[in-house]
Amino acid sequence: MSLSFPSPETITRGELSNGAVVLVYENHSSPSVVVGGYLWAGSLSETPEQAGLANFTSGMLTRGTESRTFDQINETLESVGAHLGFHSGVHTVGFGGKALAEDLDLLLDILTDCLRQPTFPPDEVQKMRGQMLTSLQRRAHDTRSMARLTFDALLYPDHPYGRSVQGYEETVSELGRGNLVNHYRGHYSPQGMVLAVVGAVQTDVALAKVQARLGQWQAPGVAPNRSIPPAVHLAEPRRQSMVMEDKTQSDIVLGWPALARNDPEFMKASLTNTVLGTFGMMGRLGDSVRDQQGLAYYVYSRLEAGLGAGPWVAVAGANPANVQQAINGILHEVQRLRDEPVPADELADSQSFLTGSMPLRLETNEGVAWALLDMARYDLGFDYLQRYAALVNAVTVHDLQEMAQKYLDPEVYALAVAGPQSG
Repeated sequence: MSLSFPSPETITRGELSNGAVVLVYENHSSPSVVVGGYLWAGSLSETPEQAGLANFTSGMLTRGTESRTFDQINETLESVGAHLGFHSGVHTVGFGGKALAEDLDLLLDILTDCLRQPTFPPDEVQKMRGQMLTSLQRRAHDTRSMARLTFDALLYPDHPYGRSVQGYEETVSELGRGNLVNHYRGHYSPQGMVLAVVGAVQTDVALAKVQARLGQWQAPGVAPNRSIPPAVHLAEPRRQSMVMEDKTQSDIVLGWPALARNDPEFMKASLTNTVLGTFGMMGRLGDSVRDQQGLAYYVYSRLEAGLGAGPWVAVAGANPANVQQAINGILHEVQRLRDEPVPADELADSQSFLTGSMPLRLETNEGVAWALLDMARYDLGFDYLQRYAALVNAVTVHDLQEMAQKYLDPEVYALAVAGPQSG
């Protein structure tokens, strides 16, 4: 790949005395700057009875600090066209913001304020709980969301990956300000935090600005939870239906436990998934199940490899009368991948798609920032983008068949369907 992409020569890595890592990449072709990052305070550290706690806590960080109210934070950012947000995942809490380069000081000031001095105002806690409960009530009436919720619990019983990061009505309704404060004090730490700055700012200036604001942050006694939950295994099929009689569409999530992002087999599996349900109009699944047979409104597959071994899923929306036929169609394509070598030209098309789409993802400062954070999060190496095309093009037809045979079993899978009773 072109050396104009981020590389070990153009990415600067600095480490603060408190254990935070800062990545900087200069791009002076745009007047903006993006700040993104993550710290180890995700839902992995909450109990099942407090599902939604990490998400609630991260959402409250911009709702008031020791020096700014919620309104002041919003008005200050909006006055310069900037934005800043936080979100929680299973392992980490992520943050992202964007501003003109001339407003980087302001963006970093507010980010630091939110990370170091949130106050969790009681009235804002109440408002946000209400908003979260409303969102969860809407989720309960959405077939696609409920199919996925059911699938996760089915594939990952009694496991952090099987619980909703957003929580549930019965858990979120019981969370109070004290829970949020305790979660913040127990899990927010600069130790292991990674922050990326990308845009029209000189590297030494960016490092100095971050050091001045976050270098003194200390959280004694807080140890980041970087544990990886155990992989799960399927010995027999698991199926569950969520009957939602007032709906006219059924949504299907079918899948298997797969692999982590840093697994040596990831690129092989990624190419296999591209052939199955991503390339063009959603790969073979889109071509066969939707276009040729007309059994689904939409259908695709996705390999969700993360810090731990995530699922490999096929997702579809169908007329309730066609649910079983759509499932059969998905499993037929899986069987075909296992039984028949993918034609060389089909593999080549998917390889070209992956290598061609990578530069497009790096056209914006946001895209570069997320690429830097992924390289750090999954220990890919800062030369990953230079190696990317070679990694993609090294995958063979045999590799695709091997991945399908190893991970995609048409006899043993987890299946969740949400929608009206079908047959």
